[in-house]
Amino acid sequence: MREALKFYIDGQWVDPVGGAKPLDVINPATEAPMGRIAMGSAADVDAAAKAAHRAFASYSRTSRAERIELMQNIVAEYQKRYAEIAAVITEEMGAPAWLATQAQAALGAGHFATAIEILKTYEFDEIRGTTMITKEPIGVCGFITPWNWPINQIACKVAPAIATGCTMVLKPSEVAPFNAVLFAEVMHAAGVPKGVFNLVNGDGPSVGAAISSHPLVDMVSFTGSTRAGIEVARNAAPTVKRVSQELGGKSPNIVLDSADLEKAVGGGIQSMMMNSGQSCNAPTRMFVPRPKMEAAKAIAKATAEALSVGDPNGNHNLGPVVSEVQFNKIQGLIQKGIDEGATLVTGGTGRPDGLDKGYFVKPTIFADVTNDMTIAREEIFGPVLAMLPYDSLDQAITEGNDTPYGLAAYVQGEQSEAREVARQLRAGQVTLNGAGVDFTAPFGGYKQSGNGREWGDHGFTDFLETKAVIGWEAAKAAE
Repeated sequence: MREALKFYIDGQWVDPVGGAKPLDVINPATEAPMGRIAMGSAADVDAAAKAAHRAFASYSRTSRAERIELMQNIVAEYQKRYAEIAAVITEEMGAPAWLATQAQAALGAGHFATAIEILKTYEFDEIRGTTMITKEPIGVCGFITPWNWPINQIACKVAPAIATGCTMVLKPSEVAPFNAVLFAEVMHAAGVPKGVFNLVNGDGPSVGAAISSHPLVDMVSFTGSTRAGIEVARNAAPTVKRVSQELGGKSPNIVLDSADLEKAVGGGIQSMMMNSGQSCNAPTRMFVPRPKMEAAKAIAKATAEALSVGDPNGNHNLGPVVSEVQFNKIQGLIQKGIDEGATLVTGGTGRPDGLDKGYFVKPTIFADVTNDMTIAREEIFGPVLAMLPYDSLDQAITEGNDTPYGLAAYVQGEQSEAREVARQLRAGQVTLNGAGVDFTAPFGGYKQSGNGREWGDHGFTDFLETKAVIGWEAAKAAE
């Protein structure tokens, strides 16, 4: 059993203010506790915010070279704990060991490496005539991060904050908190000045709300559900702080008539099922030309049924979903798809055969889905794909955009045609033909998928204020 009954505040591990109720963290593969954390309060957030506020005065004045050296130290310490970080992610949220090692932990390291390279040449100052326009660190940042790609979401916030000279208070998800505890140990070992990085565990209604509303927190960056994001914005409004949000998604994957059907459908399903479908940008709605739907169903069935589900420490494609709450929600939505008349191609309710414990979900494919069905509208956040037929490309684009979300979209087919479709999709990130990860590409959403952008140089923007110093340069005498 792991234990994290203290918080990291002002450069040291401290007891909660006035004590704190412990919470069991559940291993979703076994349904048994794998550790305990202390649940913080507004008083703990206040101590962390005050520490961050004190540290900002000096840390915001550090040089570019000093921050680069610090971030290089963080990367070095992260690499020392890399295997442990990957292992705890598997244990607390169920990502298969191969995925935790090759993607989950790798993304955390990748964000810091990318931020270092950006910081080396980032232009904080610009002269326009006699005016200096300078970008300065915004101040104390509050970070509220999710359980599905936990260290990724921590790093893509912390790295640009450290790079730009900000200080911070982090509340990781209480569902998967131990990777954040290890990350705090990395920050300490790397020599991050006291108060620059602070960690308080807890839930959204207590710690999350306290961070969002705290008067010393200058901006809050939240990743999670749209429902929770609305609450974060509401809590932040009275102090008029900046709010950056990366929220839900229901991303379309448009398979063009020109696409290699086997590659497009098979690849789309594998991408969607990764992490047991628990990705906000997962391509969960696959649009297929109606004449090709029967062939697509056969490919989808074969692909999904080839995916193995089981012990995340074994050689399986999919582990469990993260919790009983998520399991029950997904089961309800699968049943809803059946009840509303979608064609169940494979999968369905209940655990996969041979598994009687753990929050394991059958890889499920629905076809003949219409865009008004619940499974086409709601974010399921599990290994469930909806296949929708289309009769014209305009219909596919229109229905692809017909969602309150706009985080991501995908297009498969001839490159020039795919590019043209991408321009018409209302989403913050569009991926063509299975292109790989780009750490410099901005990530964030349109509509109810949020605001602001993370990753790469665009990820620096929300951590900076713009100041104009008029008369910085002496005016030239008139000739």
